[in-house]
Amino acid sequence: MARISKRVEQLPPYLFVEISRKIAAKKAEGKQVITFGIGDPDIPTPDSVLKRLAETAYDAPNHRYPETEGLPEFRSEVAKWYKSRFDVTVDPATEIMSLIGAKEGIGHISLGLLDPGDIALEPDPAYPVYHVGTLFAGGESVKIPLSESTGWLPDFSKIPSDVAEKAKIIWLNYPNNPTGAVAPLSFFEEAVAFAKKYDIAILNDACYTEVYYDDYRPVSILEVPGAKDVSIEFHSLSKSYNMTGWRIGMAVGNQELIRALFLVKSNLDSGASQAIQHMGIAAMQLSDNEIQARNKQYQDRRDKVVETLQKIGLDVTPPKASLYVWAPVPKGHTSASFATAVLDDLDIVLTPGSSYGEFGEGYIRLSLTISDQDLDEGLRRLNTWTIPKGPG
Repeated sequence: MARISKRVEQLPPYLFVEISRKIAAKKAEGKQVITFGIGDPDIPTPDSVLKRLAETAYDAPNHRYPETEGLPEFRSEVAKWYKSRFDVTVDPATEIMSLIGAKEGIGHISLGLLDPGDIALEPDPAYPVYHVGTLFAGGESVKIPLSESTGWLPDFSKIPSDVAEKAKIIWLNYPNNPTGAVAPLSFFEEAVAFAKKYDIAILNDACYTEVYYDDYRPVSILEVPGAKDVSIEFHSLSKSYNMTGWRIGMAVGNQELIRALFLVKSNLDSGASQAIQHMGIAAMQLSDNEIQARNKQYQDRRDKVVETLQKIGLDVTPPKASLYVWAPVPKGHTSASFATAVLDDLDIVLTPGSSYGEFGEGYIRLSLTISDQDLDEGLRRLNTWTIPKGPG
């Protein structure tokens, strides 16, 4: 009988695997399930990006192993994009590398930075892969509680100095998944000062900077003077250009951190497909009008969702960015009991906040990556629903 590792035995079931199982069970019963669960853009990849794949798929060099760090052309385009978008200058030769989607880089980086027993500071609630990467590297996770009262931003002054002195890395993520929170540049200035004081590497998940609403536009931590001394930023073209299925992203920032990630990846994978890197180049060359039109579609959905949730009695604030609406559950309910009631009564899938950590309890997350037809049907069901009494 095969014996699996303790680290694998310690893994919780991946959140969206469980959601998918629930959906499958409902569909097997003949139900029409509406899911607000997974943040996977339903809007197609732009035509010009798909055409670039069709063109480059026939280029013979793209049929062979790619280089781990990515095509020079891809890295140069990332540098141009960072300069245009954030007015940040990065060296494509040493401060940028391609990723097989940002999730892959986020999962691998801990292997390059943590030894067994090293401390990783991780926000809670948070994207689960930060913790999984720490677990795989044998590190110790120390949770930083986030709360609505502080705008879902960590309070660095409340991290004990003895913990900070032992920590090797700290994870940040703004615009935030799951809460939709955003961070001003002043927050990133505090983060950089904290990291320099304690010699901690900042790992910033910036995958949602191109999904924003109203008059808001997210910033990059690399805009902070001196941030590259201690920071690496993970970016993805998945959410920015509706390319989740193509798996292409990038890591940008401190060259030593980039090199650590390179050494891990060069031993574990063979890099991102070169033809898909050419798709990424085409995406980053799109005009800002493409982003604005897409965000207008998400904003319309956001407004409909917020209006409905407020109508049924949830005290929800419209997010300024990200693909998610984060809402407190009614009094007497836990996040799981409320999500279960919605699924049982309405055949609608919501994500319980407790899935993202202890401090996500009491909230539910709704993704805006759902067709307009399904969104309208889901909101119609919610509008006619009377919330049942909770177990508490």
